[in-house]
Amino acid sequence: MSTEQQDVQVSTEGSILVITLNRPQARNAITLPVAQAIAAAVDELDGNDALAVGIITGADGVFCAGMDLKGFVDGELPQLPGRGFAGIVQAPPAKPLVAAVEGYALAGGFEIALACDLITAGRGARFGIPEVKRGLVAAGGALLRLPERIPPNVATQLALTGEFLDAPRAHELGLVNALVEDGKALDAALDLAAAIAVNGPLAVRASKRIIAEAPGWPREERWTRQEQITDPVFVSHDAIEGASAFAEKRPPNWRGE
Repeated sequence: MSTEQQDVQVSTEGSILVITLNRPQARNAITLPVAQAIAAAVDELDGNDALAVGIITGADGVFCAGMDLKGFVDGELPQLPGRGFAGIVQAPPAKPLVAAVEGYALAGGFEIALACDLITAGRGARFGIPEVKRGLVAAGGALLRLPERIPPNVATQLALTGEFLDAPRAHELGLVNALVEDGKALDAALDLAAAIAVNGPLAVRASKRIIAEAPGWPREERWTRQEQITDPVFVSHDAIEGASAFAEKRPPNWRGE
């Protein structure tokens, strides 16, 4: 196994794919090889019918400190065409993705978490976009996504001051879905992922897509655009199977079709 592969470890827990950033000596900062490995893992999640949900986390009690600044000074940008920073912020997977955050999720690390659908966090976790302190801009999605996830005035304060947001406050604001004791964020993420994975895969993906895309739809087109996504689900094998399983009081056998 190469060093680049060791820097991102990918494993499975049943139908759940777990992506672990594994550069603890650099607080799991993102390099170009790491971005490429994350992109490959996301492709595996979406392309493998046996996988239902993904989790991204960091090794040794730290989520991610963002871009590797040593690499940046040397001219390396850890972003991919069409995918953006870390190979994910511009192109999250179609399937659900949960961020399990311990320690720091800063700058691009926070933006990776914001590219996920759900976030679990240990109580000691801290979030922040301190780019302005370094003469940079949080261009990996935080300025776009954060005002949609927490009150815009709070997002503005974080962006302009570079201050940190602790996990309990992030949970109060609705950014963090599950606040747990330190060291338990991955367990909480696995629980969330398992609760998602038992549901119909077509329905889950359609629901995620609508939630993600609907804010940009013209108001007069919202119902039409939603129907374009939901109509195929209602006539799918899985829809019939879900109704039949409920009536027959048995677990459904999803086929994703």
